[in-house]
Amino acid sequence: MISVVNKQGVTYKEAGVDVDAGNRAVSLIKESVRSTFRPGVMTDIGGFGGLFALGKYQEPVLVSGTDGVGTKLKIAFMLNRHDTVGIDLVAMSVNDILVCGAEPLFFLDYIGVAKLVPEQVADIVSGVATGCRQAGCALIGGETAELPSLYSPGEYDLAGFAVGVVEKQNVIDGSNIKPGDVLVGLPSSGLHSNGYSLIRKLIFELNDLSTVHVPVELGVTVGEELLRPTRIYVKAVLPLVKEALIKGMVHVTGGGFIENIPRVLPEGLGVSIKLGSWPILPVFSWLQQLGGVEICEMFRTFNMGIGFVLVVSSEQADLVVDRLASSGEKAYIIGQVEAGAGVRFE
Repeated sequence: MISVVNKQGVTYKEAGVDVDAGNRAVSLIKESVRSTFRPGVMTDIGGFGGLFALGKYQEPVLVSGTDGVGTKLKIAFMLNRHDTVGIDLVAMSVNDILVCGAEPLFFLDYIGVAKLVPEQVADIVSGVATGCRQAGCALIGGETAELPSLYSPGEYDLAGFAVGVVEKQNVIDGSNIKPGDVLVGLPSSGLHSNGYSLIRKLIFELNDLSTVHVPVELGVTVGEELLRPTRIYVKAVLPLVKEALIKGMVHVTGGGFIENIPRVLPEGLGVSIKLGSWPILPVFSWLQQLGGVEICEMFRTFNMGIGFVLVVSSEQADLVVDRLASSGEKAYIIGQVEAGAGVRFE
């Protein structure tokens, strides 16, 4: 039998886990979490599971995605700024499930920390909540784990999980893409959340720059540029999905243009990309110059200013661009589908 009489002895807190800090963190994030709730949410924060009512669909297909923020977190640690990486966390998953035509419904997060600082967790979750509001999905659950023997002091890791829904007949899989179809590119905000191992090597190792350095090309500090959040494309793109204007979509993440665009194409098809058809953001040119990076490597690693690509018929390309413009979204016709394989630049 276990005695519950209070006696002096080793505590969980002395082992590195502060339960009281965890409870305080939960109290600090409640309002951020509730600000994301949408119709369908059936539970409040604090339960063992999140309940969501799916609503009325004829043949609903659930689409799920999971991702993290990666090495970009190292920049947050350097700057001791934690209110933006949560947006990146949401973006990486909701943009992925959007590719299938899915509307994001709810999101869950995981935060693993060396030492739980309630205010830091609240900052992280405020960013997650901002991302969820941008995507129109509910932050329905999560986990914060204090693991002092697993993470380095002052550091943490993030993982996110998104679930969305699309009618079976409306699933977008790229199967009807054909030669002559057009690629419409939606601009990125900057680096998004990919290539940060190369970025850190170029900036901090090879050139010994600091986060407060202000390159003339950027006009902001290195730290500010590197923490610029990933764009979320859900609200701009979903109306086009519902109008059946899109044949395929690409979230330009790790692997850049070269690895990501072919993933949506049927066998025997490739694409030609017209260089100069969109503005390549200054941060990419600056990074290329820092290390003499080959242009092919740049397009294999970074989004190069285009964060999301739509594949549409040539007859509807101008209509799609106009629809996007009317919603405040700039878009560029950046190339077309052709017989062959892979990505060709011209």
